[in-house]
Amino acid sequence: MRATNLIATITSLVEQRVPTFLWGAPGIGKSSIVKQIAEDKGIGFIDLRLALMDPTDLKGIPFYDKESHTALWAPPAFLPKSGEGILFLDELNSAPPSVQASAYQLILDRKVGEYELPHGWAIVAAGNREGDRGVTYRMPSPLANRFVHFEMEVDVGDWRLWAYKKGLDERVISYISYKNEHLFTFDAKSDIKSFATPRSWEYVDKILKSTITKELLLDTLSGAVGREVAVSFLAFAKVADRLPSIEDILRGEGGEYSNEVDVLYALSTGLVSGYLKDNRDERLENLLKYTLELKSEFAVMIVQDLQRNGVRMEHSEVFKEWVKRFAYLLA
Repeated sequence: MRATNLIATITSLVEQRVPTFLWGAPGIGKSSIVKQIAEDKGIGFIDLRLALMDPTDLKGIPFYDKESHTALWAPPAFLPKSGEGILFLDELNSAPPSVQASAYQLILDRKVGEYELPHGWAIVAAGNREGDRGVTYRMPSPLANRFVHFEMEVDVGDWRLWAYKKGLDERVISYISYKNEHLFTFDAKSDIKSFATPRSWEYVDKILKSTITKELLLDTLSGAVGREVAVSFLAFAKVADRLPSIEDILRGEGGEYSNEVDVLYALSTGLVSGYLKDNRDERLENLLKYTLELKSEFAVMIVQDLQRNGVRMEHSEVFKEWVKRFAYLLA
């Protein structure tokens, strides 16, 4: 299931306190979308990495109660006491069976030892698939049956929307738009340590914004996304030298047109990013005017990207002209 559909679905299940399990390959953003759901709803979020825990970390430590002459369990401080939120059990199937057994009671009965999960909290878990070369343990059937299961897929359109909102370097967004297959290059049969994933492209963004010298850039990017992808990305990044001025176009001073596909991908991303940073109406008008003479598929891509980012343009006279010109592509 795509990330946008998962967010809508899991949000609804969280409201009904239905335990949910999210499966997927490493680095595709499973934990990020669960955290985003909590942020969007304005509720709490606690991320527990069960693979790093012992059974007593969840159940607590036993102590002797003098009044009742019984052993009680002191619940851990990191579990929520009140309010609303999402308790995220990450890497659940990477946890040893003894830890999964402790989690089983929390998921099944919403309590463990002396602790009871507050009514306002929902449980969402995640883990890598058994074939993803990660450390995993087969999940017991009774535990698996306590979840509604979803498998997250990598979708370029969803990633580009996220990347725009996150403010990733325009060269990264342009490159993935141009080379869709390089968003995710993980191969479970390969022993290569560095490979491209949505998470590692976020590292690339940070590397590009760092003080690393040009001489060290290729080796550093190779450590994030692999040598082949890093070489291809840096070759594409040189396209920026052949772009017309983004600001000139948005100011209404015009700009040259190109027929080179790599240039057009970089230009399209640059125009959308430039407008989103300063979204005055006159800049939108100038952008739409420029797209009227742009290659049709890129004119449509720009407008669709703007619409996905919440830009309304129905009020624009230029947009009405734009629709007449490109309506056959929108049908």
